[in-house]
Amino acid sequence: MKKLALAAALVATPAAVSAQSAQEQHDARYDRALAAGYKALFLCSAIGNAERNGAMRTPESVHQWELTGIQAPLNDIVQDLPYDIVRRPSGQIAHVAVNWADDMPARVAVYFAESGCSVLPIGAPENWGEPERPIPMPPRPDIAPNDAAAADAALNSVFADALAEKYGEGTRTTAVLVRQVEDGEVVSQTESYKAGFDANTPQRTWSVAKSIAATFVGAAVHSGEYDVNDPINLNYWRQGGQADPRNAITIDHALRMASGRYTDTPGNRTDPLYWGGATVDEQAANWPLVHKPGTVFRYANNDTLMAIQAVDNYMLYYPTSELFAKLGMHNTVAETDIRGDYVLSSQVWSTAPDLAALGHLYLNNGMWNGEQLLPENWTEYVSSPSGPQPEGRPFGYGAGFWLMNQSEGVPTDTFAALGNRGQHIVIVPSRNIVIVRRGEDPVGKRFDIAAFARDVLAALDD
Repeated sequence: MKKLALAAALVATPAAVSAQSAQEQHDARYDRALAAGYKALFLCSAIGNAERNGAMRTPESVHQWELTGIQAPLNDIVQDLPYDIVRRPSGQIAHVAVNWADDMPARVAVYFAESGCSVLPIGAPENWGEPERPIPMPPRPDIAPNDAAAADAALNSVFADALAEKYGEGTRTTAVLVRQVEDGEVVSQTESYKAGFDANTPQRTWSVAKSIAATFVGAAVHSGEYDVNDPINLNYWRQGGQADPRNAITIDHALRMASGRYTDTPGNRTDPLYWGGATVDEQAANWPLVHKPGTVFRYANNDTLMAIQAVDNYMLYYPTSELFAKLGMHNTVAETDIRGDYVLSSQVWSTAPDLAALGHLYLNNGMWNGEQLLPENWTEYVSSPSGPQPEGRPFGYGAGFWLMNQSEGVPTDTFAALGNRGQHIVIVPSRNIVIVRRGEDPVGKRFDIAAFARDVLAALDD
């Protein structure tokens, strides 16, 4: 077991505590609990999901990349919290425990193999589960190495610039990839990685997961059991002829960030769900309306979570792993809360080639290996700005995807999946090209994905 700090450092000194108000002490304690959950989950997910793929991450690597440059106040807390990585006799990771207070159990993230890691609620006992028993690993096919043609010097130069921070001072690129498609098939794929990362190293997708969520909604719609104009069906109150106006929220509203519900911050920080161990239904379901559904854009994690809840019966019978397997996304895991509900607003771990496959599916209008997996018009649907649009942002919004139709130097049909810390999939249908960039950009540092996409396309024209 490895410790990164003395247990004596777990609580503030009496002098420091006495200088704080009761509310400040309360908030500081909660921040430590969240920071511990953040650390437990990232150590568990980064290491466990990498080992599932046959790759390797060390705790030191996770501290260097995922656990630096995160949001305040967690950034100043998370590094020094002591942790234990508990493994099964086979060597398989069982859980990660992070100590945060001398009078409370450690924060625990548990590894489930098929669904990655889930963080337990604050105060849950550390002796959770049976770490002496192995968890069966999901079957994985042998994957042939990439035989795609090598890139020319112009594209290699753009890749080198991305890895060297040209597209944003202080940004930290871990992977770049370009896939070219012709008649639905890969004709060229070129990729480059930062030392310590490779084609099998998964990273958290953050909000790229919202585009993955839109893809699963598309699969549910293609089944014929759902329509985007269906209500999200959360069974809000009805009495006599009266009904809660939230019953008017549709799947389309949720995918387009237009539910009209209140959010406490842009995006809903959803810290209680992501790091606190709350569940999707506890966190996301019951926010009140402040606008008529379909009239105002408000980027919200909770809207994506509700879009997935609307098709939860489909997801029960056709889990995420089934679609990932069809697409050859064998190194991708969609994680869940402790009750098994997908956290598809953020919590997916995937690799650059797997994300390229997702973009490829949209170039093929939902067709894969002769099977129609999404409605034929789904690419057009997700890339259409038919709902209310964000103000003061460089990109528009479709249904689970951002729109780059106003970006200089890229075709107007370009759309993208974008996530925190610089996770990007850029899809250019008119050029049959997918561009992927992965990163671990610190808070306040932004990778210029529009400029990178422009330069990649120009290099391919040379």
